[in-house]
Amino acid sequence: MSDVLDQLAATLEARKQASPESSYVASLHHKGLNKILEKVGEEATEAILAAKDLGAAPDSDALRQALVGETADLWFHAMVMLSHLGLSHDEVLEELRKRFTLSGLAEKASRS
Repeated sequence: MSDVLDQLAATLEARKQASPESSYVASLHHKGLNKILEKVGEEATEAILAAKDLGAAPDSDALRQALVGETADLWFHAMVMLSHLGLSHDEVLEELRKRFTLSGLAEKASRS
């Protein structure tokens, strides 16, 4: 999967410098961090609603696909956010790798 994330990161980086009139990603960067964060929040809400719908009808292929699509939108916009702030998805993946050595409860307790 990180190959897909690597490809996406490279594409996002290339489009960061494109004209805002010709690239959605460039237009987000041009509008600034607040607009990017607004999109992340919007996509998170849409993913939550899609998950809730699927929870009510777990055998629905259409609702399953809707949740996958909304989650892809959320991940995409989160990657734009990271890119805008000069961070890499590799940093997030490394953090996840570190957490394999901790129980979830221990990790959460360490944040307090």
